[in-house]
Amino acid sequence: MAQEVRGVIAPGKNQPVRVETVLVPDPGPGEAVVKVQACGVCHTDLHYKQGGINDDFPFLLGHEAAGVVEAVGDGVTEVAPGDFVILNWRAVCGQCRACLRGRPQYCFATHNARQKMTLTDGTELTPALGIGAFAEKTLVAAGQCTKVDPGVSPAVAGLLGCGVMAGIGAAINTGGVGRGDSVAVIGCGGVGDAAIVGSRLAGAARIIAVDIDDRKLDMALRMGATHTVNSRTSDPVEAVRELTGGFGADVVIEAVGRPETYEQAFYARDLAGTVVLVGVPTPDMKLELPLLDVFGRGGALKSSWYGDCLPSRDFPMLIDLHQQGRLDLGAFVTETIELGDIEKAFERMHGGDVLRSVVVF
Repeated sequence: MAQEVRGVIAPGKNQPVRVETVLVPDPGPGEAVVKVQACGVCHTDLHYKQGGINDDFPFLLGHEAAGVVEAVGDGVTEVAPGDFVILNWRAVCGQCRACLRGRPQYCFATHNARQKMTLTDGTELTPALGIGAFAEKTLVAAGQCTKVDPGVSPAVAGLLGCGVMAGIGAAINTGGVGRGDSVAVIGCGGVGDAAIVGSRLAGAARIIAVDIDDRKLDMALRMGATHTVNSRTSDPVEAVRELTGGFGADVVIEAVGRPETYEQAFYARDLAGTVVLVGVPTPDMKLELPLLDVFGRGGALKSSWYGDCLPSRDFPMLIDLHQQGRLDLGAFVTETIELGDIEKAFERMHGGDVLRSVVVF
Protein backbone atom coordinates (compact mmCIF):
# COMPACT_ATOMS: atom_id res chain seq x y z
CA MET A 1 0.00 0.00 0.00
CA ALA A 2 1.36 3.43 -0.96
CA GLN A 3 2.49 5.68 1.90
CA GLU A 4 1.67 9.37 2.19
CA VAL A 5 4.66 11.60 2.97
CA ARG A 6 5.55 15.25 2.71
CA GLY A 7 7.75 16.28 -0.21
CA VAL A 8 8.95 19.43 -1.96
CA ILE A 9 7.61 19.91 -5.48
CA ALA A 10 8.74 22.25 -8.26
CA PRO A 11 5.39 22.68 -10.07
CA GLY A 12 6.60 24.64 -13.11
CA LYS A 13 9.47 26.63 -14.55
CA ASN A 14 10.70 29.27 -12.09
CA GLN A 15 7.64 28.80 -9.89
CA PRO A 16 8.14 28.76 -6.11
CA VAL A 17 8.53 25.28 -4.66
CA ARG A 18 5.90 23.99 -2.28
CA VAL A 19 5.40 21.17 0.18
CA GLU A 20 2.86 18.63 -1.03
CA THR A 21 1.60 15.19 -0.04
CA VAL A 22 3.45 12.56 -2.06
CA LEU A 23 2.41 8.95 -2.51
CA VAL A 24 5.33 6.51 -2.28
CA PRO A 25 4.48 3.01 -3.56
CA ASP A 26 5.73 -0.20 -2.01
CA PRO A 27 9.03 -1.23 -3.61
CA GLY A 28 8.82 -3.48 -6.64
CA PRO A 29 11.51 -5.83 -7.95
CA GLY A 30 14.93 -4.21 -7.66
CA GLU A 31 13.59 -1.21 -5.73
CA ALA A 32 13.91 0.17 -2.21
CA VAL A 33 12.02 2.64 -0.06
CA VAL A 34 14.35 4.83 2.00
CA LYS A 35 13.42 6.91 5.03
CA VAL A 36 15.34 10.10 4.35
CA GLN A 37 17.21 11.55 7.32
CA ALA A 38 18.99 14.47 5.65
CA CYS A 39 19.24 16.03 2.19
CA GLY A 40 21.48 18.85 0.99
CA VAL A 41 20.19 21.75 -1.10
CA CYS A 42 22.26 21.44 -4.27
CA HIS A 43 22.53 23.88 -7.18
CA THR A 44 21.27 21.12 -9.47
CA ASP A 45 17.92 21.26 -7.68
CA LEU A 46 17.78 24.96 -8.53
CA HIS A 47 18.56 24.06 -12.16
CA TYR A 48 15.58 21.71 -12.13
CA LYS A 49 13.32 24.41 -10.72
CA GLN A 50 14.49 26.87 -13.37
CA GLY A 51 13.90 24.40 -16.21
CA GLY A 52 17.62 24.15 -16.90
CA ILE A 53 17.66 20.33 -16.96
CA ASN A 54 14.43 19.46 -18.78
CA ASP A 55 10.76 20.34 -18.67
CA ASP A 56 9.34 17.17 -17.10
CA PHE A 57 7.46 19.10 -14.42
CA PRO A 58 6.39 18.63 -11.71
CA PHE A 59 9.68 17.61 -10.13
CA LEU A 60 10.15 16.02 -6.74
CA LEU A 61 13.35 17.82 -5.79
CA GLY A 62 16.29 16.69 -3.67
CA HIS A 63 19.00 14.15 -4.38
CA GLU A 64 21.98 14.74 -2.05
CA ALA A 65 20.73 12.50 0.71
CA ALA A 66 21.30 9.84 3.35
CA GLY A 67 18.82 7.70 5.25
CA VAL A 68 17.76 4.24 6.33
CA VAL A 69 16.37 1.54 4.07
CA GLU A 70 12.80 0.82 5.16
CA ALA A 71 11.77 -1.86 2.67
CA VAL A 72 13.12 -3.63 -0.40
CA GLY A 73 11.48 -5.40 -3.33
CA ASP A 74 12.04 -8.83 -4.78
CA GLY A 75 15.53 -9.73 -5.90
CA VAL A 76 17.31 -7.04 -3.88
CA THR A 77 20.54 -8.27 -2.34
CA GLU A 78 22.67 -5.10 -2.15
CA VAL A 79 20.91 -3.67 0.90
CA ALA A 80 18.40 -4.72 3.55
CA PRO A 81 15.92 -2.94 5.80
CA GLY A 82 17.76 -1.08 8.54
CA ASP A 83 20.88 -0.33 6.48
CA PHE A 84 22.18 3.25 6.64
CA VAL A 85 22.80 4.39 3.07
CA ILE A 86 23.87 7.33 0.95
CA LEU A 87 21.71 7.74 -2.13
CA ASN A 88 23.46 8.01 -5.47
CA TRP A 89 22.31 8.72 -9.01
CA ARG A 90 24.60 6.18 -10.63
CA ALA A 91 23.06 2.74 -10.13
CA VAL A 92 25.55 0.61 -12.05
CA CYS A 93 23.96 -1.90 -14.43
CA GLY A 94 26.83 -4.40 -14.62
CA GLN A 95 25.99 -5.32 -18.22
CA CYS A 96 26.76 -2.36 -20.48
CA ARG A 97 29.95 -2.08 -22.53
CA ALA A 98 31.62 0.13 -19.87
CA CYS A 99 30.81 -2.28 -17.05
CA LEU A 100 31.94 -5.29 -19.06
CA ARG A 101 35.25 -3.55 -19.78
CA GLY A 102 35.85 -3.16 -16.05
CA ARG A 103 34.96 0.54 -15.98
CA PRO A 104 31.68 0.60 -14.02
CA GLN A 105 32.27 4.22 -12.98
CA TYR A 106 31.40 5.09 -16.59
CA CYS A 107 28.28 2.87 -16.71
CA PHE A 108 26.21 3.85 -19.75
CA ALA A 109 22.96 2.28 -18.54
CA THR A 110 22.44 3.55 -15.02
CA HIS A 111 18.85 3.11 -13.88
CA ASN A 112 16.21 4.38 -11.47
CA ALA A 113 13.08 2.98 -9.87
CA ARG A 114 10.52 1.86 -12.45
CA GLN A 115 7.47 2.88 -10.46
CA LYS A 116 6.46 6.50 -10.16
CA MET A 117 5.80 8.51 -7.05
CA THR A 118 2.70 10.69 -7.47
CA LEU A 119 0.65 13.47 -5.98
CA THR A 120 -2.64 12.49 -4.35
CA ASP A 121 -4.52 13.30 -7.58
CA GLY A 122 -2.40 10.79 -9.50
CA THR A 123 -0.05 13.31 -11.14
CA GLU A 124 3.25 11.54 -11.77
CA LEU A 125 6.36 13.18 -10.35
CA THR A 126 9.82 13.31 -11.90
CA PRO A 127 12.35 12.73 -9.11
CA ALA A 128 15.46 14.91 -9.38
CA LEU A 129 18.31 12.75 -10.66
CA GLY A 130 16.07 9.74 -10.13
CA ILE A 131 16.05 10.25 -6.36
CA GLY A 132 13.58 12.90 -5.12
CA ALA A 133 14.84 13.14 -1.54
CA PHE A 134 13.25 16.38 -0.36
CA ALA A 135 10.69 14.01 1.07
CA GLU A 136 10.27 12.04 4.26
CA LYS A 137 10.59 8.83 2.23
CA THR A 138 11.52 8.12 -1.36
CA LEU A 139 11.49 5.23 -3.83
CA VAL A 140 14.74 4.42 -5.64
CA ALA A 141 16.44 1.60 -7.46
CA ALA A 142 18.22 -0.54 -4.89
CA GLY A 143 21.49 0.10 -6.74
CA GLN A 144 21.13 3.78 -5.83
CA CYS A 145 21.65 2.88 -2.17
CA THR A 146 25.26 2.69 -0.99
CA LYS A 147 25.69 1.22 2.49
CA VAL A 148 28.11 3.09 4.77
CA ASP A 149 29.04 3.17 8.45
CA PRO A 150 25.95 4.27 10.44
CA GLY A 151 28.14 6.09 12.94
CA VAL A 152 28.43 9.15 10.70
CA SER A 153 25.95 12.02 10.83
CA PRO A 154 23.34 11.87 8.03
CA ALA A 155 23.73 15.63 7.50
CA VAL A 156 27.33 15.19 6.37
CA ALA A 157 27.08 11.72 4.83
CA GLY A 158 24.43 12.82 2.35
CA LEU A 159 26.73 15.46 0.87
CA LEU A 160 28.68 12.68 -0.82
CA GLY A 161 25.55 11.94 -2.82
CA CYS A 162 26.34 14.79 -5.19
CA GLY A 163 28.28 18.02 -4.66
CA VAL A 164 31.16 16.95 -2.43
CA MET A 165 31.69 13.74 -4.38
CA ALA A 166 31.55 15.65 -7.66
CA GLY A 167 34.26 18.06 -6.54
CA ILE A 168 36.57 15.56 -4.86
CA GLY A 169 36.16 13.18 -7.79
CA ALA A 170 36.84 15.93 -10.33
CA ALA A 171 40.25 16.42 -8.74
CA ILE A 172 41.21 12.85 -7.90
CA ASN A 173 39.34 10.65 -10.38
CA THR A 174 38.95 12.85 -13.46
CA GLY A 175 41.81 15.30 -13.11
CA GLY A 176 44.29 12.79 -11.75
CA VAL A 177 45.80 15.37 -9.41
CA GLY A 178 49.01 13.99 -7.94
CA ARG A 179 51.73 14.82 -5.48
CA GLY A 180 53.40 18.13 -6.18
CA ASP A 181 50.92 19.25 -8.84
CA SER A 182 49.65 22.78 -9.24
CA VAL A 183 45.86 23.11 -9.40
CA ALA A 184 43.55 26.02 -10.11
CA VAL A 185 39.86 25.81 -9.21
CA ILE A 186 37.54 28.31 -10.88
CA GLY A 187 34.34 28.77 -8.91
CA CYS A 188 34.48 28.23 -5.16
CA GLY A 189 31.02 27.12 -4.19
CA GLY A 190 30.37 23.70 -2.68
CA VAL A 191 31.70 21.72 -5.64
CA GLY A 192 34.72 23.96 -6.15
CA ASP A 193 35.64 23.81 -2.48
CA ALA A 194 35.31 20.03 -2.63
CA ALA A 195 37.73 20.04 -5.56
CA ILE A 196 40.13 22.03 -3.39
CA VAL A 197 39.76 19.46 -0.62
CA GLY A 198 40.30 16.63 -3.11
CA SER A 199 43.43 18.31 -4.48
CA ARG A 200 44.79 18.67 -0.97
CA LEU A 201 44.06 15.00 -0.22
CA ALA A 202 45.91 14.05 -3.42
CA GLY A 203 49.03 15.99 -2.36
CA ALA A 204 48.88 19.03 -4.65
CA ALA A 205 51.63 21.52 -3.81
CA ARG A 206 49.82 24.65 -5.00
CA ILE A 207 46.05 25.10 -5.03
CA ILE A 208 44.79 28.37 -6.50
CA ALA A 209 41.18 29.34 -5.78
CA VAL A 210 39.51 31.67 -8.31
CA ASP A 211 36.19 33.44 -7.69
CA ILE A 212 34.56 36.86 -7.82
CA ASP A 213 33.43 36.77 -4.17
CA ASP A 214 35.97 37.43 -1.42
CA ARG A 215 33.78 35.54 1.07
CA LYS A 216 34.11 32.43 -1.03
CA LEU A 217 37.83 32.95 -1.42
CA ASP A 218 38.22 33.17 2.35
CA MET A 219 36.34 29.89 2.70
CA ALA A 220 38.53 28.33 -0.01
CA LEU A 221 41.60 29.15 2.07
CA ARG A 222 40.03 27.41 5.05
CA MET A 223 39.36 24.39 2.84
CA GLY A 224 42.99 24.11 1.80
CA ALA A 225 43.70 26.59 -1.00
CA THR A 226 47.20 28.04 -0.90
CA HIS A 227 46.46 31.13 -3.01
CA THR A 228 43.39 33.08 -4.12
CA VAL A 229 42.52 35.19 -7.14
CA ASN A 230 39.54 37.55 -7.31
CA SER A 231 38.68 37.41 -11.01
CA ARG A 232 36.50 40.48 -10.72
CA THR A 233 39.59 42.61 -10.12
CA SER A 234 42.36 40.52 -11.73
CA ASP A 235 42.78 38.62 -14.98
CA PRO A 236 42.54 35.01 -13.72
CA VAL A 237 44.60 33.57 -16.55
CA GLU A 238 47.49 35.92 -15.96
CA ALA A 239 47.19 35.51 -12.19
CA VAL A 240 47.30 31.72 -12.35
CA ARG A 241 50.29 31.85 -14.70
CA GLU A 242 52.10 34.28 -12.40
CA LEU A 243 51.54 31.93 -9.45
CA THR A 244 52.90 28.96 -11.42
CA GLY A 245 56.18 30.33 -12.70
CA GLY A 246 54.59 31.74 -15.86
CA PHE A 247 53.44 28.34 -17.10
CA GLY A 248 49.90 27.74 -15.92
CA ALA A 249 48.49 25.04 -13.64
CA ASP A 250 48.89 21.33 -14.21
CA VAL A 251 45.17 20.83 -13.63
CA VAL A 252 42.44 23.48 -13.90
CA ILE A 253 39.00 22.57 -12.58
CA GLU A 254 36.08 24.63 -13.87
CA ALA A 255 33.28 24.46 -11.29
CA VAL A 256 31.02 27.17 -12.73
CA GLY A 257 29.74 25.75 -16.00
CA ARG A 258 29.91 28.85 -18.22
CA PRO A 259 31.70 29.40 -21.56
CA GLU A 260 33.61 32.40 -20.21
CA THR A 261 35.06 30.55 -17.25
CA TYR A 262 35.78 27.46 -19.32
CA GLU A 263 37.85 29.60 -21.69
CA GLN A 264 39.72 30.97 -18.70
CA ALA A 265 40.39 27.42 -17.53
CA PHE A 266 41.62 26.42 -20.98
CA TYR A 267 44.22 29.19 -21.11
CA ALA A 268 45.17 29.02 -17.41
CA ARG A 269 46.55 25.48 -17.73
CA ASP A 270 50.10 24.57 -18.56
CA LEU A 271 51.03 23.04 -21.91
CA ALA A 272 49.91 19.42 -21.87
CA GLY A 273 47.87 20.20 -18.76
CA THR A 274 44.35 19.07 -18.00
CA VAL A 275 41.07 20.98 -17.91
CA VAL A 276 38.20 19.40 -15.99
CA LEU A 277 34.66 20.70 -16.47
CA VAL A 278 32.52 19.84 -13.44
CA GLY A 279 30.27 22.92 -13.43
CA VAL A 280 26.91 22.19 -15.05
CA PRO A 281 26.11 24.31 -18.14
CA THR A 282 22.61 25.06 -19.40
CA PRO A 283 21.35 23.66 -22.74
CA ASP A 284 21.66 27.00 -24.56
CA MET A 285 25.36 27.56 -23.85
CA LYS A 286 27.94 27.39 -26.66
CA LEU A 287 31.73 27.26 -26.55
CA GLU A 288 34.09 28.58 -29.21
CA LEU A 289 37.86 27.99 -29.09
CA PRO A 290 40.49 28.27 -31.83
CA LEU A 291 41.04 24.69 -32.98
CA LEU A 292 44.74 25.42 -33.45
CA ASP A 293 44.98 26.29 -29.75
CA VAL A 294 43.21 23.06 -28.82
CA PHE A 295 45.74 21.17 -30.93
CA GLY A 296 48.80 23.21 -30.06
CA ARG A 297 48.39 23.24 -26.28
CA GLY A 298 48.04 19.46 -26.07
CA GLY A 299 46.92 17.86 -22.86
CA ALA A 300 43.38 16.81 -22.05
CA LEU A 301 39.96 18.46 -21.94
CA LYS A 302 37.71 16.37 -19.72
CA SER A 303 34.18 16.49 -18.38
CA SER A 304 33.58 15.10 -14.91
CA TRP A 305 30.17 13.54 -14.46
CA TYR A 306 29.58 12.90 -10.76
CA GLY A 307 33.32 13.10 -10.21
CA ASP A 308 33.69 9.88 -12.27
CA CYS A 309 32.93 8.12 -9.01
CA LEU A 310 31.99 4.55 -8.28
CA PRO A 311 29.73 4.93 -5.23
CA SER A 312 30.38 1.44 -3.86
CA ARG A 313 34.11 2.20 -3.86
CA ASP A 314 34.29 5.91 -3.14
CA PHE A 315 31.54 6.59 -0.59
CA PRO A 316 32.81 4.17 2.10
CA MET A 317 36.39 5.32 1.52
CA LEU A 318 35.52 8.99 2.00
CA ILE A 319 33.36 8.26 5.03
CA ASP A 320 36.36 6.41 6.49
CA LEU A 321 38.61 9.43 5.84
CA HIS A 322 36.02 11.63 7.55
CA GLN A 323 35.94 9.40 10.60
CA GLN A 324 39.75 9.43 10.73
CA GLY A 325 39.66 13.23 10.85
CA ARG A 326 41.35 13.58 7.46
CA LEU A 327 38.27 14.86 5.59
CA ASP A 328 36.07 17.41 7.35
CA LEU A 329 32.70 16.91 5.67
CA GLY A 330 31.07 18.99 8.38
CA ALA A 331 32.88 22.07 7.06
CA PHE A 332 30.54 22.04 4.06
CA VAL A 333 27.38 22.34 6.17
CA THR A 334 26.55 26.01 6.63
CA GLU A 335 23.12 25.47 8.18
CA THR A 336 20.48 22.85 8.85
CA ILE A 337 16.91 23.68 7.87
CA GLU A 338 13.41 22.24 7.72
CA LEU A 339 11.53 21.00 4.68
CA GLY A 340 9.54 24.21 4.32
CA ASP A 341 12.66 26.39 4.16
CA ILE A 342 13.97 25.27 0.77
CA GLU A 343 12.80 28.28 -1.23
CA LYS A 344 14.69 30.54 1.17
CA ALA A 345 17.70 28.22 0.93
CA PHE A 346 17.71 28.67 -2.85
CA GLU A 347 17.81 32.45 -2.33
CA ARG A 348 20.76 32.15 0.07
CA MET A 349 22.53 29.85 -2.36
CA HIS A 350 22.00 32.28 -5.23
CA GLY A 351 23.40 35.08 -3.07
CA GLY A 352 26.52 33.09 -2.24
CA ASP A 353 25.69 33.05 1.46
CA VAL A 354 26.04 29.29 2.03
CA LEU A 355 28.09 26.29 1.00
CA ARG A 356 25.30 23.88 1.85
CA SER A 357 21.94 24.18 3.51
CA VAL A 358 20.89 20.71 4.66
CA VAL A 359 17.33 19.61 5.33
CA VAL A 360 17.23 17.43 8.44
CA PHE A 361 14.15 15.30 9.03
